[in-house]
Amino acid sequence: MHEPPIAVASRLGQVRYDIRGPLSRRAHELERDGQAILRLHIGNPGLFGFRVPQHLRDAIAEHLPRSEAYCHQQGLVEAREAIAALHRRNGVAASAEQVFIGNGVSELIDLSLRALLDEGDEVLVPAPDYPLWTAATRLNGGVPVHYPCPATREHLPDAAEIEALVTPRTRALVIINPNNPTGAVYPRELLLALVDIARRHRLVLLGDEIYDSVLYDGASHTPLAPLAADVPCISYGGLSKVHLACGYRVGWLVLSGAPARTGELLRALDLLASLRLCSNVTAQWAIRPALEGPNEIGRLTAPGGRLHAARAAICDAVGRSAFLRVVAPHGALYAFPSVDPQRLPDFDDARFALDLLEAERILLVPGSSFNIAARNHFRVTLLPEPAVLEDAFARLERQLERCAEQAARRVA
Repeated sequence: MHEPPIAVASRLGQVRYDIRGPLSRRAHELERDGQAILRLHIGNPGLFGFRVPQHLRDAIAEHLPRSEAYCHQQGLVEAREAIAALHRRNGVAASAEQVFIGNGVSELIDLSLRALLDEGDEVLVPAPDYPLWTAATRLNGGVPVHYPCPATREHLPDAAEIEALVTPRTRALVIINPNNPTGAVYPRELLLALVDIARRHRLVLLGDEIYDSVLYDGASHTPLAPLAADVPCISYGGLSKVHLACGYRVGWLVLSGAPARTGELLRALDLLASLRLCSNVTAQWAIRPALEGPNEIGRLTAPGGRLHAARAAICDAVGRSAFLRVVAPHGALYAFPSVDPQRLPDFDDARFALDLLEAERILLVPGSSFNIAARNHFRVTLLPEPAVLEDAFARLERQLERCAEQAARRVA
């Protein structure tokens, strides 16, 4: 007798993570057939020749014999003290007891939302967003409510539009700064306005600052927690991007705000951290030398650095394009170009991404994967060599010309 397939949780029907979704699976199929794929879809420095700074490797090697037992559920004391010290230098009265170390920020986002949300609670999330925020909200019973950050405003939100979305069920406001996927860096005045909304509506601020030191052309990152002061705020950081150590899976969160309001949340986070025992101990030894050592990423993002040159290569290529436009990213590791709707009014980002993969062997992420309604954006990483990006955008332009020719034939 034929057995029916095992049913999976219905809530997964609303969850997507297209960065590693169907397009990526198709790319794997092509690679198994011997095709070379240029992967512009993911911010993974180690795949593009970047290496973790040697002093981080040395710290892990030195402490390997001390990495064989579970540590405290919140993380190694030495590492948590280094993270707290960084926040104190930024003006936040933080202690090691307010720090939780996780297997990347992704785990801690999920843990935080699990601690905060009851079924039907709402979370304000930027659109476009890093899609884990929307997915983790849904997986923990919440409702993501997206606030727009359009290219017409250089991908910055409007405080009044955000406040209009607040309801009695709203629990938290997510701020991704510098932003993934757009590269927007939020000015201090905007952050103060968002803090004021959180204060008046008793919201928890969730500040995703994993790219806080990846900045271009004089852009300055303003940490959220010092502006929040007594407003409950969870700040997220880690080694993956700023320290080029994605595979180490080291992230952290710091809970700040008035203790009378954050005490229960702190205990909830501690309970959930205890249930998974602890995060990877070995890689935690890299935290202190990373935070106290040289700023390696600054050399790469400054003029003359490889990331700065890659960003310039993309902006120059878009400037030459008959179809593309882009808000130059001020931070993070991505650009978020769009296709001019006047030139290609029927453009569909998902269809284009698949056609590009099949025809030109380039993998990128459709913009609609980042929870926006518009279907004329896509995200590309800045990590390849500038010459590789120049070639990639020449091939992109070739595919866009094919789209224009097909559109013209349909009209004729």
